[in-house]
Amino acid sequence: MLLNTSSSTTTNPFRSFWWAGYECTDQQNCFGNRVDLLRHTGHLQRLSEDYEQLSTFNIRTVREGIQWSRVEKTAYQYDWSTVEQMLTEGHRQGIQQVWDLCHFGYPDDMTPLHPMFARRFAHLCRAFVRFYRDRYPDDTLIVTPINEVSFMSWLGGDVRGTSPYCVRQGWEVKLGLMRAYIEGVAAMREIDPTIRILTTEPLVHMVPPLNATKQQIINAAVADENQFQSVDILAGLIAPELGGSPNYLDILGFNYYYNNQWVEGTGIFLGWNDRIPDSRWLPLRHLLMKAYRRYNRPIALTETSHPGIDRPVWIDMIGRECGAVIQEGVPLWGACLYPMVDRPDWDHLDQWHRSGLWDADLSVTPPGRILFKPYADALLSTQQSLNNSLLVTNHH
Repeated sequence: MLLNTSSSTTTNPFRSFWWAGYECTDQQNCFGNRVDLLRHTGHLQRLSEDYEQLSTFNIRTVREGIQWSRVEKTAYQYDWSTVEQMLTEGHRQGIQQVWDLCHFGYPDDMTPLHPMFARRFAHLCRAFVRFYRDRYPDDTLIVTPINEVSFMSWLGGDVRGTSPYCVRQGWEVKLGLMRAYIEGVAAMREIDPTIRILTTEPLVHMVPPLNATKQQIINAAVADENQFQSVDILAGLIAPELGGSPNYLDILGFNYYYNNQWVEGTGIFLGWNDRIPDSRWLPLRHLLMKAYRRYNRPIALTETSHPGIDRPVWIDMIGRECGAVIQEGVPLWGACLYPMVDRPDWDHLDQWHRSGLWDADLSVTPPGRILFKPYADALLSTQQSLNNSLLVTNHH
């Protein structure tokens, strides 16, 4: 399908191509325990230092989250003090903050299956815009209403990994989240038509097994197509009764990790760096181009990283793929390193992923910052290569 591009979606609002993403999860994990990675990673406590360290890499845009469960402890009553502290520091340092209103996590009395979920979320969206505009009336405000609806629908609706702890309810959870998403966008646009909406959905590639049966081929194709359900609902192409509209598609963000390509129904991932690649594996450029052509909207790589020693190789690959997409004339407006600072596992907080540009120094409280130099060197090299290729492209 092709959707027309409106003039309001043709200006790149981001201050830098490379962004930093900071973990802000406040969800209930698989054990029912509320986590708070904004504080657990030390980002809130070390906000000034974290932002200052971005200047080496010429990063002026960051992804942050308000943590709905902390902002709204009592229904329709909001405590914006932490968000205000973060906003003040961002503005002091000239850092552009893109805000997730619901990253992962809902208030204690809410789940996406609750009949009041959408109303409560839309009210939060209105309150956030008023709070923000009272302080910064002229900023470009970029908001992600709900992060990774596809993933949260599966995690909470199919495998009991978070609230509402269901199985075989993924579609119902997705509808609940998207009803809230759409009502939230409508509420914000009502107050401020200039708000930019950034979706952030996983970008995946699902393939059938080798020597697959006809049914396995169909199953893989259906599963692969379903990755776009959330954005299709936002556009009003699926479940139009929720009120979606093509006008709600603005900047389409896609999250991509090493395990985003797999053999459907098997739990087997396709290797991204095998000496002899699997014939079914697709370079990231193909997946980004496919998503762009589907919606005809500006795109961004809103999360990407790799754990462990392969971080430098991964970022080198990401830079090449982004360059290839841009050279095709696609409006790819940014790439977000997520997480910028290492993060622990939600369910086992003593297990850290070692996936950030900075590792966590756990010998101090809050955790300190240890730059992983091979990743840093590779990022600077990647940035230079991408800049050079863009200069050549623009020159021609």
